[in-house]
Amino acid sequence: MSGFRKEHAFAGRLVMLGFGCIGQGTLPLLLRHIEMRPDQILVIAPDEMALALARKHGAQTLAVRLEPSNLRDVLAPRLEPGDFLLNVSVDVSSTALMQLCREKQALYLDTCIEPWAGGYIDTALSPARRTNYALREAALEMRSCGGPTAVLTHGANPGLVSHFVKQALLNIARDTGVVTARPTTGEQWAGLAMQLNIRSIHIAERDTQVSAAHKAPGEFVNTWSVEALVDEGCQPAELGWGSHERHFPADGARHAWGSKASIYLHRPGASTRVRTWTPLAGPIHGFLITHAEAISIADHLTVGDPDSPLYRPTVHYAYHPCDDAVLSLHELAASNWHVQPRHRVMKDEIVGGIDEVGVLLMGHARGAYWYGSQLSVEQARELCPHNSATSLQVTAAVMAGVVWAMKNPTRGVIEPDDMPFEEMLRLTRPYLGEVVGVYSDWTPLRGRSWLFEEDIDRDDAWQFKNFRVV
Repeated sequence: MSGFRKEHAFAGRLVMLGFGCIGQGTLPLLLRHIEMRPDQILVIAPDEMALALARKHGAQTLAVRLEPSNLRDVLAPRLEPGDFLLNVSVDVSSTALMQLCREKQALYLDTCIEPWAGGYIDTALSPARRTNYALREAALEMRSCGGPTAVLTHGANPGLVSHFVKQALLNIARDTGVVTARPTTGEQWAGLAMQLNIRSIHIAERDTQVSAAHKAPGEFVNTWSVEALVDEGCQPAELGWGSHERHFPADGARHAWGSKASIYLHRPGASTRVRTWTPLAGPIHGFLITHAEAISIADHLTVGDPDSPLYRPTVHYAYHPCDDAVLSLHELAASNWHVQPRHRVMKDEIVGGIDEVGVLLMGHARGAYWYGSQLSVEQARELCPHNSATSLQVTAAVMAGVVWAMKNPTRGVIEPDDMPFEEMLRLTRPYLGEVVGVYSDWTPLRGRSWLFEEDIDRDDAWQFKNFRVV
């Protein structure tokens, strides 16, 4: 891609943890947009074969699997004040990494708040303690200490979608004639969402990428990390719980501590489906898989007492992955959540398809509005090497978050919702393909009444019980 510019000059060391699909796609973007030598980058991952690609780019490498017993021995000597720890790994505790970065005065960014290996499915922990809600609350406890910038959960989703929400709110206000001052604080953004009567927000995604080699029995196939999708798919389903909701789920539970912005279900997200809509796919059934943005967006858009808010939208992920991943999830569920022995991440063998990921805001004067990215695999490959459509939407946001943190090194613990959305969209926009906003008259009740009678709320289409597939 020609015409890109260096956004920041960085003099320290950048340590990247993990070098799977996302790490491989992020590295060329960092070298493209940050002024630094390749040998300032150290990539640490357990897979020696994958690290050959990092060395091809000129980065230093270290093949080691990080565990509680060796984390400090490996990382502490390799981090100095002003360095950057970029965490795109799985099964390494984010809070342990954040604590070490604070001690070493190093910057930090991750795409997901991770526990140590096994933490997502540790039956010694209650379901409440295995949620993203619990992981987020533990990470946010470090906010009061200040320190170097630590950006939490800044990939595509979570991450980029929080910026999509803000742009979508402004677009809806403009298109519905709502005259309001441009929000500059979290309270003002929440006030605008309430003024627009946003009831529900879906992070609505449909991945249609296909491979020349289809999924085989006993194989889990995905367009990004297999381990990460299995982990989050086996966690309890979670959603930000809106103030308009009248029907608490029979299998739902509330949290007794923290922000109170979300609830969880006593069932895995990969066994929970919801109705949603995207412009190209139309009506789809997505998996209600837990993601940090479902909690942070709901929290940031809360008005009033968190225990009994005057306003809060219902927020959740509604994910229809690529067809081979859907088959993989069905096979995973059938084996009582014991993961398949073989894993494959589709990248070079993808022969076509797009990833359509955005935010669907519902309940306002024009019904439903989807805003987001429609990126084909062909566009992704032309824009940046080592990427598919799915990975580039993530890696572009990682690059943008790293650049912002380097420019703003003393902000403490930060979520995507705290960051300047226009700057993040400017940095990522060249890598997102078609970025569109589309209105729709779709509701989760459309076309259902003729089939059979259901236990639905016909008086308010935007109740969660109407979205849920039972």
